[in-house]
Amino acid sequence: MSNQNLRRDEAAARSALITTHSYDVSLDVRHAADPETAGYPSRSAITFSAAEPGASTFLDFIAAEVHSVFLNGRELPVADVVDGSRIRLDNLQAENQVTVTGTALFSTSGEGMHRFFDPADGQCYLYTQYEPADARRVFANFEQPDLKAGFTFHVLAPSHWQVSSNGAETLRTGLAGDPATSRWDFAPTPAMSTYITTVLAGPYFKAEDAWSRTLKDGSTLDVPLALYCRASMAASFDAGALFTLTRNGLDFFNDLFDFPYPWGKYEQAFVPEYNLGAMENPGLVTFTESYVFTSRAADSQYQARANTLLHEMAHMWFGDLVTMAWWDDLWLKESFADYMGTLGVDRTTGWDTAWVNFASSRKAWAYVQDQLPTTHPIVADVPDLEAAKQNFDGITYAKGAAVLKQLVAYVGFEAFIAGSRQYFKDHAYSNTTLAELLAALGASSGRDLAGWARQWLQTSGISTLSAEIEEYDGGGTGPVLGTVTVVQDAEDPVTGAQEPRPHRLRIGLYNRDAAGALVRTGSVETDLDGARTAVPELAGMPRPALLLVNDDDLSYAKVRLDPHSEATVRSSLDELSDPMARALCWTALWDSARDAVTPAARYVDAVERFSPAETGIGVLLTVLGNASTAIERYVPAAERDAVRHGFLTTAATELEAAGPGSDRQLAWARTLAATSRYDAGALDLVRGLLDGSTVIEGLAVDAELRWNLWHALAAHGQAGPGQLDAELARDNTAAGKSGHATALAARPDAAVKAAAWDAAVHGTALSNQLLSATIAGFSTGAAALLAAFIDPYFECLEQVWAGRSIEIASRIVRGLYPAGQDLAGQDLAGQGGTPDAHAVIVRTDQWLAEHPDAPRALRRIIIEQRSMLHRALTAQALTAQALTAQPLTEQPLAQRRAWDVSPS
Repeated sequence: MSNQNLRRDEAAARSALITTHSYDVSLDVRHAADPETAGYPSRSAITFSAAEPGASTFLDFIAAEVHSVFLNGRELPVADVVDGSRIRLDNLQAENQVTVTGTALFSTSGEGMHRFFDPADGQCYLYTQYEPADARRVFANFEQPDLKAGFTFHVLAPSHWQVSSNGAETLRTGLAGDPATSRWDFAPTPAMSTYITTVLAGPYFKAEDAWSRTLKDGSTLDVPLALYCRASMAASFDAGALFTLTRNGLDFFNDLFDFPYPWGKYEQAFVPEYNLGAMENPGLVTFTESYVFTSRAADSQYQARANTLLHEMAHMWFGDLVTMAWWDDLWLKESFADYMGTLGVDRTTGWDTAWVNFASSRKAWAYVQDQLPTTHPIVADVPDLEAAKQNFDGITYAKGAAVLKQLVAYVGFEAFIAGSRQYFKDHAYSNTTLAELLAALGASSGRDLAGWARQWLQTSGISTLSAEIEEYDGGGTGPVLGTVTVVQDAEDPVTGAQEPRPHRLRIGLYNRDAAGALVRTGSVETDLDGARTAVPELAGMPRPALLLVNDDDLSYAKVRLDPHSEATVRSSLDELSDPMARALCWTALWDSARDAVTPAARYVDAVERFSPAETGIGVLLTVLGNASTAIERYVPAAERDAVRHGFLTTAATELEAAGPGSDRQLAWARTLAATSRYDAGALDLVRGLLDGSTVIEGLAVDAELRWNLWHALAAHGQAGPGQLDAELARDNTAAGKSGHATALAARPDAAVKAAAWDAAVHGTALSNQLLSATIAGFSTGAAALLAAFIDPYFECLEQVWAGRSIEIASRIVRGLYPAGQDLAGQDLAGQGGTPDAHAVIVRTDQWLAEHPDAPRALRRIIIEQRSMLHRALTAQALTAQALTAQPLTEQPLAQRRAWDVSPS
């Protein structure tokens, strides 16, 4: 049985026994460019002390082979002390040194030392990625966050490569006996956790700059800056813009945190096939190279990149300088960094929509996660490493950030920052739990935060807020507000108990101005506490056209619009002038569709009507993506073709109407391509854009868009291997290989699907990126075409989980779940199947019942996929129950819209 899944109790016992002091790590990757070389020599020398001389502990090392283990000068028999991924160390002294040599393996999963061969020029690139516990794939160590130490790295690599690590390069020496190889030595680091150490090696393009700051004591802090990307991407690398963001961010956070940047240099590398958006390795942050825009990118994508860059920079303090003791408190770093990333964009860049995009995108991610049966408190119960891996989710990141934003409003920004500053001073280079943070914030704000923490950090689920409004006739002035009560439904999805939380929020009142625009004409701030809160300040005010609970997005909650306000939104959303208010109304409409309160087709109709006027590109991309999800998952099968075709027609129309070269034009082009995977109505336009016979002024039909268009043609059987191979020859890049893999697997042929399935489930040749690309193509297909793979899916789950790394297994289990289902025999009168009786739901429940002891992380993925399918089927059932004999899509548009906006 594998012993890779370190348990929390094991980590606590080891932490109580030992204290780590230093690591000296040597890696020899000089032969990495040879594809036949599977591994590389790794040597790790560790000094540590033991609280109980004579006791035993263990090291972590996932390797091809362990060659030697020396403990305190004595060689230990490898066969006796190595057990799977652990190396037992017995009879410890008060002070110890252990040295382990072995062969570590190159990775194609993005875990450990990832190796990538650039299809553009054949060159080899290496980088490491460890969170939460993959440093043990590269060198022997004590793999848990609270055993910090200083790290010194040495790397043997080809002399013409760039090599970097956390510490500054101190020496580079050519090997006398091997002039093609050099040795890089790096300075020892301050104390840090194993999972944020890193090594980068390869023929990377490198740009350099510097940042400096005069400190309060008059000294100067000089920080060398560098940026890396693959050589074949250098022409697209906007290093100047990235350096500007970096310098501005360092200015901002050094002032904000009043703690000088502590890690010496600040380098950032954009690397291929990355599993994350980025990783906060001190001194050498790594990012997905999708942030190097080789094709046309929308302004919101540049803003998202800036957000990620500043998120990772905030980690230099929250997460790296002060680190959680165990993964239960993962939020201590991720929630803070998510909040600080958005704050940084808002304060240090020219974008003024950072919090709007946070509301429409990041919080939407949290809302989805928080309604799953596997949701968890922000301060989570993480019993082992597999559970930790699954908790890098919307709760830990976006909900945590939203709650911190709320906390800032509760205690005040200055008190929040003062507490954070003291937290850094008190705990620099050490580990903390929730208690230490609350103590610092409580001292700075003068508030007892224990109750706030219990209600917000230690409960699960999301509150849904709605306004109950009594009104009376004001005579000639029109309706007047009487009693207004905000109702809070706060059921914990895990316990079923009501957990009403305190909310500090604003209620906005919107009416039309002289020009007809909907503008805020008043607002009231109030504190909610409990299930029902009256707002007496609103009594006697004229009934507004729109009463918006949680105006300005101050709190973390879903909002249900009252009938009158919903009618206003569904008839006049494009007339709402404030971008944040519009984003919140879009979210309210989407939540209503997802929660099966209103038919999903009504959301699609709203998108068709109002998205052409949406000025925020980030919000526009979000709502267009939501509409696609609504069509393919929430609209019932009997209605889907007609609803989808109407949406496709809107996309084609808006593509033609959008300003040449605008972000709106790009958004509609992407939507046209994505929708055309399932509707053949615009394939002539798709082909014309690809072959150049159709030209839309200003539209860049570049590599990314071309592959999206090929995906659409392939999904209809109108692109064969020869055509796709020719396109790959035209775009022989990493992104091109992914696009090619997706398009090949999208073809509607049973043999094609079987081959893609076999490559994903049984083969091992696909890297992480190509695996996901193949799964995406496989999943593009009618349910009937994919039905043959339902039973094989459930039959392979345990084998996949046991035989693959957790990253690869998670992609397979999540990506191949048969999610694209419809209610069997459902008609518009509501006859036929029910969600609970659907064959895939039944099969999923059967597997869960028969595998109660399956790994928790595996069961979590299955439970989440079941929940999302059940939600989709429930939404489909709603439309069938809500509509009578005449399908919604056959009703005249004016009648549909009248039905949509009629207030109750």
